[in-house]
Amino acid sequence: MKQGKMSEKDVADFCLALPGAREDYKWGGVRVFSIAGNKMFALQGLRGESLAFKVDKDLFLGHCDRPGIHPAPYLARAQWIIMHPPYPLSAEELRGLLQRSHQLVVSKLPKKTQVGLLL
Repeated sequence: MKQGKMSEKDVADFCLALPGAREDYKWGGVRVFSIAGNKMFALQGLRGESLAFKVDKDLFLGHCDRPGIHPAPYLARAQWIIMHPPYPLSAEELRGLLQRSHQLVVSKLPKKTQVGLLL
């Protein structure tokens, strides 16, 4: 993947390349990236107008203090953030955060389900 900023397609391709990831569409046009059936780790507006994902609990407020990053509506209590393109993070940082979101969700799964999903 290229350096610099990620496009909406780059984000989708990266999310789908994570172990066990799949996508479906919910709520009238939200692209949902999930693992283990229905455990969401990222959401993308169908027209690419937003990207939301889970972050570490202790880093949530720090992320929300950054320009262009906000608590995600309805999901902030679960430490989800939202941003709009062009994403205010470098491609490298965004890939790292999406991978971390995936792993935060994997870590909550039963041990036998985690096999093959850990990075």
